Amino acid sequence: MQMSACTDFCSLQNSSSSFHGNGIVLPLPFSMGRRRFLSSICIRSSFSTREDEYASLPISVDIPRDGVQGLVEGATPDMMKRRMLLASISVLLCCNPPRYMPAKALGDPSMTLEQVTPPVIGPGALFPTEERVVRLFEGNTYSVVNIFDVTLRPQLKMTGVVEIPEGNGSGVIWDRQGHVVTNYHVIGNSLSRNPSPGQVVARVNILTSEGIQKNFEGRLIGADRAKDLAVLQVEAPEDLLKPTKLGESSSVRVGQQCLAIGNPFGFDHTLTVGVISGLNRDIFSQTGVTISGGIQTDAAINPGNSGGPLLDSKGNLIGINTAIFTQTGTSAGVGFAIPSSTVAKIVPQLIKFGKVSITFLFFPPIIVDNCM
Repeated sequence: MQMSACTDFCSLQNSSSSFHGNGIVLPLPFSMGRRRFLSSICIRSSFSTREDEYASLPISVDIPRDGVQGLVEGATPDMMKRRMLLASISVLLCCNPPRYMPAKALGDPSMTLEQVTPPVIGPGALFPTEERVVRLFEGNTYSVVNIFDVTLRPQLKMTGVVEIPEGNGSGVIWDRQGHVVTNYHVIGNSLSRNPSPGQVVARVNILTSEGIQKNFEGRLIGADRAKDLAVLQVEAPEDLLKPTKLGESSSVRVGQQCLAIGNPFGFDHTLTVGVISGLNRDIFSQTGVTISGGIQTDAAINPGNSGGPLLDSKGNLIGINTAIFTQTGTSAGVGFAIPSSTVAKIVPQLIKFGKVSITFLFFPPIIVDNCM
């Protein structure tokens, strides 16, 4: 037997509709109440091999409460059963399309959902910019020393709008031979007594990796009042001598970040951060002279910072902090540093001769290495 079926819904019809042609009334396999459906179902059935015996049988389907009401006249019981079966299948397919999705689509217990959450910074974590500043400080703070004039207790000397600490200041380790660079005015009282080279003029505190301050005698090597620079030497173990890295102040630009490390008001190894505010400023030094080419910064510089380093964002020395503009005794956001280009010219001469050679100023060396 060969069979094919197609269905086509037409319209709704009430329960009193009559049979059409060889129509039959079929029940659905579940009760639908008073709802009625009208379907025209075309079924081609054949019980022989001849094509002319195929018949088109329109079937009206009405779903009463009592189930089947009648059979088609003139049809044999076998034919009727087959037609009823085909009609039931067709009606079920048309009236009951798939309404369900696989269990996994609705939430199978065997499936797990990936939890996507935004990254959370832990309590001790730092942002990249903060981490960079921390590393710069940790990599340079051991190159900074605290200096006390042996003839004075820490005190301040007021000079109008420029206030420079005298008797207590900062310095930087220049090389592994124990040379320390600071400002002339930091040890100015001792220098006013005209000490000879090698004489103790200051006490120098060096920070160890364990966080301990070790005190050493600072012996005079050389000083230049005109540039407000001085060089001391300490006899410290080599593992404590961590030289600063000399940078190029000639490449400094206004707006770039800078860091100052020093001992303001005696608070050792204090870090302040700012930017380069200006270039080629005239610095009115405590020594009574004007130093040209100064670097201006808004990094907080206070009494006790004098002689300490001004660093760029790579940790290179670009200046020696020297003066502040103030009317209150504290930082007003206007500080000045002697540029590293000047420091690089003066310090080697102070180490070698104890003073600045006039010839050297006109014919400076090509390379200066402060790490040897």
